[in-house]
Amino acid sequence: MDLTEREPEETGMTVTHPVEAVLLDIEGTVTPISLVRESLFPYARARLAEFLTAHATEPAVAEILAQTRALEPEADPVATLTRWSDLDEKVTPLKSLQGLIWREGYAAGDLVAQFYPEVPAMLRYWKREGLPLFIYSSGSEEAQRGIFGHSQDGDLTPLFGGFYDTRVGAKREAASYSAIRAEIGLPAGLILFLSDVEAELDAAAAAGFRTCQLVREEDGTVPSTRHRTAPDLHEVARLFTLPQPA
Repeated sequence: MDLTEREPEETGMTVTHPVEAVLLDIEGTVTPISLVRESLFPYARARLAEFLTAHATEPAVAEILAQTRALEPEADPVATLTRWSDLDEKVTPLKSLQGLIWREGYAAGDLVAQFYPEVPAMLRYWKREGLPLFIYSSGSEEAQRGIFGHSQDGDLTPLFGGFYDTRVGAKREAASYSAIRAEIGLPAGLILFLSDVEAELDAAAAAGFRTCQLVREEDGTVPSTRHRTAPDLHEVARLFTLPQPA
């Protein structure tokens, strides 16, 4: 076992900062699942067809339509995107489209992101203490920036050094985490991945990451038997010797 993977008591040394970067999931980890399922998804689904018609000639939307046609060449792309939305498919064209629709919603004041109570203060504290933070979500980078840029606690996007989405790979594949590790530029054993989904944590662990499952009572998360678990970011900080306010 590499020294960076050991707990402080195993090495006989006092380790004050064993993790050098934190990679976070969003839904069920820092935001309630209800934010996406009951607010963001229905908002985008209700506006999907109208948005595509109104913006079809814009480069970003034209690219989404082209990607959709490439994946299902025999189908109408609007119908395909609508079906993917109804099935909550984790495909890049749909995620990109949702992000664009949500951007309009945030700009109009229709949408405001809600985080679990301790999250904004803990993320700000970690940033002030010099701990690099990154996001990895199946939602597009546009959608991620929308959530963190339009929260009840203001704009949180400056706290993060990078936003990763399905363009880097699927969240349940170890290769995706290896690609993120290469971009972050740290050994995998110094990066902590936080998620509520056990299969995502399995993939990160296979790539050498340290892992912890957020088990939020409100979301009914089933605790993992293969990874450390925590009810909030305060407990994450305690478990992994991360900076924490007194």
